[in-house]
Amino acid sequence: MTVVRTRFAPSPTGYLHVGGARTALYCWLYAHKMQGTFILRVEDTDLERSTPESVQAILDGMNWLNLNFDEGPFYQTHRFDRYHAVAEQLLNEGKAYRCYCSKERLEELRNKQMTNKEKPRYDGLCRDRQAVGEGSYVLRFRNPTDGNVHFDDLIRGPLTFSNVELDDLIIMRSDGSPTYNFTVVVDDWDMQITHVIRGDDHINNTPRQINILRALGATPPLYAHVPMILGSDGKRLSKRHGAVSVMQYREEGFLPEALLNYLVRLGWSHGDQEIFSMDELVNLFDIPHINRAPAAFNNEKLLWLNQHYIKTSDPAHVAEELAWHMEKMGVDISQGPALTDLIKAQAERSKTLREMAEKSRYFYQHAEYDVDAVAQHLTIEAAPALTAIRDDLTTLADWSKEAIHQVITQVAEKLALKLGKIAQPVRVAVTGNTISPSIDLTLQLLGRARTVERLTTAIGLCGKEKVN
Repeated sequence: MTVVRTRFAPSPTGYLHVGGARTALYCWLYAHKMQGTFILRVEDTDLERSTPESVQAILDGMNWLNLNFDEGPFYQTHRFDRYHAVAEQLLNEGKAYRCYCSKERLEELRNKQMTNKEKPRYDGLCRDRQAVGEGSYVLRFRNPTDGNVHFDDLIRGPLTFSNVELDDLIIMRSDGSPTYNFTVVVDDWDMQITHVIRGDDHINNTPRQINILRALGATPPLYAHVPMILGSDGKRLSKRHGAVSVMQYREEGFLPEALLNYLVRLGWSHGDQEIFSMDELVNLFDIPHINRAPAAFNNEKLLWLNQHYIKTSDPAHVAEELAWHMEKMGVDISQGPALTDLIKAQAERSKTLREMAEKSRYFYQHAEYDVDAVAQHLTIEAAPALTAIRDDLTTLADWSKEAIHQVITQVAEKLALKLGKIAQPVRVAVTGNTISPSIDLTLQLLGRARTVERLTTAIGLCGKEKVN
């Protein structure tokens, strides 16, 4: 039985796009489902656009998503000797040829074809040239001139391309650097790739690559071309639709599990099930159920999923991500409640971890008072209740949610006030605003020292027109 080998092969010319991440996820899932091998290959032959920073962005994105690769990363720039050797083999076997046509001639040819509404393609001028000429040249693959290329796409079904429609594509440039379609073929052959799962923008490359593989005597892999991801306007997802970089989603406060769960459902489904663990996905994922039609990105659905994972995941795991956000905001989490306790308190009111971090600053840093909240709730009338609560909390033996709740309730009864008339002034006093978890839980998490200190500050503000 053939061992399944898939590969994710990004070009390091920018960030890791969510479309690329979905492709990587599909490759990863299929390899794991079939107990095969998942390979990361960095296609960095575009020397002008490829950067070390982009390579790192890809590695960071893969690491954050936990899409660990079994082999790699392999870099095409480290394999130039191999590409040259295979190109020389094709040349010696008459399956490639030197083309001496100048850029000016090729441009003139292209313009003429465009004017005549013909498909731009090389006219084969150098195809049968025997003599080795002088000057620079490229190597072109000698594509078959008759017959068809047929393959069964695992998503789209049978596809056929006529060889007369395919060009004698360049496999080595005049500077000796290999081209994309050639390096991909050599790599897939050498790495024994069995399944190529990639975006459908590569469909037209596939018959060309199959022909080169056959010329090398290699068996082509199976191909599955995944439809693109669209924005809300029906156009290809891009920066104008919002975040598209994987690491930008981390910046915005998404959990990797939420993004993966969302991406897998952008084009694949298992009945009406919406939530999947990674173990479930490995067990259930199959290529034939990937939809042929493009899927539209829905940020609201992603937010819903993210909050689900914030609420249901192990708080210790969520805390690792939340700590990352706190650190980026310059918040020292060593001086305050445990993040696991904070997550349990804030999960219901936070769709993202960045939102949770922003809403939780006051647990660790000085509370910033909202002017309107102070004016509405820190009144002269609120001062006696705040003072009584402060005094009782100062000597409270058991700093627990239940005991704190009892203190507030007793003060309300003593002053003949409804609980709400006390809770909001206390909330504004200790958080600076009118929104927080339940007031007893908020005070428990803040701790005695911070609570008493902030109540004392707030008592001094009661009735004042302005807050400094």
